[in-house]
Amino acid sequence: MDYCELMRSMIGNTPLIIVRPSVAVINHQGEILLSRFSGGSWGIPGGILQLDESVEDCLKRNVQTEIGLKLNQLSLFGVFSGGALMEKPEDGSNEYQIVAIGYICTDYEGEITPDENQAIEAEFFPLNQLPEEMEPFIKEKLAELKGSMKKFM
Repeated sequence: MDYCELMRSMIGNTPLIIVRPSVAVINHQGEILLSRFSGGSWGIPGGILQLDESVEDCLKRNVQTEIGLKLNQLSLFGVFSGGALMEKPEDGSNEYQIVAIGYICTDYEGEITPDENQAIEAEFFPLNQLPEEMEPFIKEKLAELKGSMKKFM
């Protein structure tokens, strides 16, 4: 049982704060790696922080497991929270707020090999040709990233 499942077993549907490190992996062509569970919306690779794990280790573990890339150097992009990151499922269950810790990575190894057992898709997209199926908050942050790309390249 992971940390979130343990907390849910204790608090039921009471809103939960979840720390979700995320990473914008940028290739040498300036394209960004996006991933999604098959049929879902595209987003930035990341994971849910577990107890006794650093945010960097969480990112490296999740990206290696789910996408097949080994992340090396990470640069902090920003920490994001607030109402835009509050998730309220329509059925009223498992309400939570995300604290997103965003990183940039241009230093990685390996080939994209998404975890087929979890039906994950992953591919690079030009920042000016992002897929339609994205959360507005992520699109907004990618626009900010596009404006500051030279700093990270």
